[in-house]
Amino acid sequence: MEFTASQIASFINGRIIGDEEALITGVSPIENGETGHLSFIAQDRFSHFLDTSRCSVLIVSEKLLVKDTYNPTIIAVKDAYLSFQVLMNLYQEMQGRREGIEDGSSIHPTAMIGDKAYIGAFTYVSEKAKIGEGTQIYPHVYIGKGVKVGKNCKIDSGARIYDYCIIGDNCVIHSNTVVGGDGFGFQPTADGFKKIPQLGNVIIEDDVEIGSNCSIDRATIGSTIIGKGTKIDNLIQIAHNVKIGQNNVIAAQAGIAGSTTIGNWNQIGGQVGIVGHINIGDQVKIQAQSGVNNNVEDKEVLYGSPAISASDFRRNYVHFRNFTEIVSRINNLENNSKDKTNE
Repeated sequence: MEFTASQIASFINGRIIGDEEALITGVSPIENGETGHLSFIAQDRFSHFLDTSRCSVLIVSEKLLVKDTYNPTIIAVKDAYLSFQVLMNLYQEMQGRREGIEDGSSIHPTAMIGDKAYIGAFTYVSEKAKIGEGTQIYPHVYIGKGVKVGKNCKIDSGARIYDYCIIGDNCVIHSNTVVGGDGFGFQPTADGFKKIPQLGNVIIEDDVEIGSNCSIDRATIGSTIIGKGTKIDNLIQIAHNVKIGQNNVIAAQAGIAGSTTIGNWNQIGGQVGIVGHINIGDQVKIQAQSGVNNNVEDKEVLYGSPAISASDFRRNYVHFRNFTEIVSRINNLENNSKDKTNE
């Protein structure tokens, strides 16, 4: 697609400095700009590209502009990063959505498929499943018995949604994620570990995005719940009966053990491990590779394993790095004290 600078500015309420008819045919990272391409500058550390970028048009935060003229055409906005996101979303919408049922898919006669939905080849939709209006299900997806998928969702190739799980509107589930696999429930006996039936389901509320290769286990009884607006990265394990609130972000390789409850607006870093049967409040920040084994109050910032206050961890780590020297000094003090005592 081709756009002029003035057309782009109209989408984001921008102010043009330069050629309004500058033509854009693509986008580039600011470090690798090309003639005819668009990029953006939202931070001061990239300001030098205002004079050196080969891009034809740059979207720039107003606070970074210090001159009246620049070599590229400038579209000045309050927040260049947010404005660029708006453009990317618009561009994605312009690509169009697929509709219809492709050859090679299998849909049970009792399943219900909403208007303008898309079912890709080799996808299987089981009995009494319901697929909402405008939802896109790509090839090689499995939809289990009684599953409900809301409107305008996207489920990528290879995902598996097992029986009776519920997915809200506007959700995205990336490739090879499993929703509703059995929770890890076993009872130790004299003859070994006996499997406990996992009879619940998973409920994913509206506007949730789940990355690729995640496992979200069904509850033993009741529901494992992922709250509205939560965003889950790739390679994450969420165990049975976990309840996650609204608008959380969870980075890659985190693991949450069974029956833990997590509040709203939390940020959980990569490779964080959280034990089962604890409660984590709201607006908590857990930094990467932390291990959480106790309840956490609202707005705490945690680091380390076992996780403690991040400020305490950093202070303690300074001492830990110098631990050998500190021990040596203590030994020297003790030896000197003994020598003086023996004199």
